[in-house]
Amino acid sequence: MTDKKKITLSKTNYILYRDCPKNSWLKIHKPDIYFKSELSEFEKSIIETGNEVELVARQIFPTGILVEGRDEESQKITADYILQKQPTLFQAVFGIEGFLAATDILKYHQDTDSYSIYEVKASNSVDDKIHIHDLAFQVNVLRKAGLKVDRALVIHLNPEYVRDGELEITKLFQESNVTDQVEAIAHEVLDEMNFALEYLSTNSEPVGPCSCLRKGRSKHCTTFHYSNPQVPDYSVHDIARIGLSKVKLTELVDSNIFHIKDVPREMELSETQRNQIDSHIFNRVIIDQDRIREEFDDLVFPLYFLDYETFPAAIPRFDGFSPYQQIPFQYSLHVVDKPECEPKHFEFLYTENGDPSLPFVESMQKHIGKVGSVIVWHKSFECSRNRELAERIPETKHFMNDINNRTYDLEDIFKKQYHVHKDYKGSSSIKKVLPVLAPDLSYKNLEIQEGGSATQAWNKIVTAELEPFERETIIENLKNYCKLDTYAMYAIWKELCNVIGY
Repeated sequence: MTDKKKITLSKTNYILYRDCPKNSWLKIHKPDIYFKSELSEFEKSIIETGNEVELVARQIFPTGILVEGRDEESQKITADYILQKQPTLFQAVFGIEGFLAATDILKYHQDTDSYSIYEVKASNSVDDKIHIHDLAFQVNVLRKAGLKVDRALVIHLNPEYVRDGELEITKLFQESNVTDQVEAIAHEVLDEMNFALEYLSTNSEPVGPCSCLRKGRSKHCTTFHYSNPQVPDYSVHDIARIGLSKVKLTELVDSNIFHIKDVPREMELSETQRNQIDSHIFNRVIIDQDRIREEFDDLVFPLYFLDYETFPAAIPRFDGFSPYQQIPFQYSLHVVDKPECEPKHFEFLYTENGDPSLPFVESMQKHIGKVGSVIVWHKSFECSRNRELAERIPETKHFMNDINNRTYDLEDIFKKQYHVHKDYKGSSSIKKVLPVLAPDLSYKNLEIQEGGSATQAWNKIVTAELEPFERETIIENLKNYCKLDTYAMYAIWKELCNVIGY
């Protein structure tokens, strides 16, 4: 009796295996564990964007025929089209020797009796690690199926394309010929495919931790906590930028050190990392009152606490936009005229199906005067949007440049380590700082609690057919979320003023 399960290794599961073998095993053998957590709004948006980009890219091949499904019938339909020498197929499906591949675009060349495989990616460039292995997997499967494959290409978005009128599909996309790179690793990938199929076919669960144990928290797989129960929720993996210090993290893991309190004192760490650890171990708040005071001394009243919400459309929707260029659709503004004054609130939310850019800026011009500091969190984001708005709307250039010249990044207080608290956990995110300095405020009671949900909510109200009540509810939720962002900045600034005796 064999301890094997007959499985089919798809391209998706092969790529997952390369990232974390045990995670891919759990997906196949214990799906209840793998799918225990729902996809985040960000993850859902990635899938939706990928589908949208692929649909648009198919327009490059107007005579292409779509093969639907992944089952045996779909494979039979594909085989029939191959026999007929069909020039272009979308999602052609091949299953052979335990492997399954569906090609985004498969083009037949009659003169050479060979094929080109096109992989469509919703990115602005080729990922040498993932995309090349992705194509190498497909090439191997198609060759096993008897096809002559001469070329492998990635179709991706052109970051230099700027929409002007109707979409120009051939300019929107770029074709990168990666045949040489694919051929260079094809045999290595074939060996890895066979090993992965053997590994994933085994019924016995792999013993021990998963390979993500030596990666920073942001790189952990879906089932990390299941496979690594010895790792606490707040661990050495959460040390700031530890994922970029592979030697340090490996040293800790190999020494069986997972709790932050156990990090050796002699380990060489950055100031941020050391402060994070010490504040946790000694329950100590680090405050540099003089430096905070110096920062605040440069602020000029009235203070404008400003935050944007934006949507990164992969396919440019409006003139003047490039792939993934952010569409600013909402802002919240709290204005403090004098130190003793309560903040006044202003807001803008574009809810029509058009370009929000001009109305967005015109609304800002009504509420932001020529004097006063503009306070944001993570300055590079808002300032980049302002420069893009100035470029699209030249008559607003002076206003937008002036806003940028007056912008102060409140996050700097925390990035520069002028205020460190154990509950920041090495982060300068407003979501970490707010509960410490303004515990009465919280995102937890809001329907929308983070930026990814906000972008998807806005996209829904401008592209989907909604009942009036649902639409108004989403609009109200968006306003509440963005309003809290700017009031949170005000509350943090106010508390820091109290801390330094301002």
